[in-house]
Amino acid sequence: MVLRPYKGWIILIGLAVFIKIFSFFPFAVEKYYSTGIYPLIARLQRILFGWIPISIGDIFYIVMGVWLLVKIISFFKKLFRNQINRAFFLYMAGRVIQWVLGLYILFNLVWGLNYNRKGIDYQLQLKVTPYVNDELRALLKMIVGKLNDLDSASRAGRNELNKKNFLFDAAAKSYNEISVQNNFFAYHSPSVKPSIFSYLGNYLGFSGYYNPFSGEAQVNTTVPVFMQPFTTCHEIGHQLGYAKEDEANFAGFLSARSSNNPAFRYSVFLDLYLYAASELYFRDSSLLVPLREQLKPSIRNDLRTLRAFFSKYENPFEPYIRKLYGRYLKANNQPKGIMAYDEVTGRIIAYYNKYGDL
Repeated sequence: MVLRPYKGWIILIGLAVFIKIFSFFPFAVEKYYSTGIYPLIARLQRILFGWIPISIGDIFYIVMGVWLLVKIISFFKKLFRNQINRAFFLYMAGRVIQWVLGLYILFNLVWGLNYNRKGIDYQLQLKVTPYVNDELRALLKMIVGKLNDLDSASRAGRNELNKKNFLFDAAAKSYNEISVQNNFFAYHSPSVKPSIFSYLGNYLGFSGYYNPFSGEAQVNTTVPVFMQPFTTCHEIGHQLGYAKEDEANFAGFLSARSSNNPAFRYSVFLDLYLYAASELYFRDSSLLVPLREQLKPSIRNDLRTLRAFFSKYENPFEPYIRKLYGRYLKANNQPKGIMAYDEVTGRIIAYYNKYGDL
């Protein structure tokens, strides 16, 4: 009976320790969580919230933000009125620790453990190795060719992307196309929604995100429409358990390139161009110039439109937000932080080396 006051603490700490130890075994995470219990959890979330037209996850964030603000104001009121003593401070510290532990447990149970799985390379038996400049230049040359070929057809159907139901349905169908060969890409009970925070996202620098607590994929629908198909496919990749950003990028690539909609294929290759061109420019900028000049004028205009869009929302806070997010990624098994997105380039090269095509 002596342990009763500490029962809650014992359960919370015990669960947190178990989850942490379990995360050190990627094969077990892959088998029992990522391809075991997680797909059931994720589908249940999508069934519960997917039919609701607005983002329940975003509303949850708003409610939690207001609740937290009220608590902070209440704390400082007590502080200024000298109503805080040692017992109250210890009580509040204990409550905060309990909340943090509970959030850590919930986050990992509903999604976070996917950061520690074997992942998409293991599933597809891809061997990702460091690549040289010649491989990167060859990849970029293929991407430029794909973009030029898709340019006219993609513009013919671009206006349809402004219809969000069409955009989200087409993204879901693209995953079901590739699930014929690999059933782990099967996407049932879709739940993709425009983000309530889209305009705020422009200032914070995000084009989409996944809410692990509601299972919803959120898309920033204010960014240039030609980028939205790949963003949508990327976020669905997160829903399917690819937590790492480069893996979600790769899942998005595999799905969007398989779409029968040219606008989707154009979107993914334009995004890949940005990653590969950035890397080649960093390595040897002289190699990029002739490849960039091979792009059709209309494609170069899309790139200028994209740069102008993001330049419009530049602000002094964004670098700090990016830095904070980079630390989050590093804490979740992505040592390159914000640069983790770019690692998809190596995976695309590995895919080409194995299958001989993009």
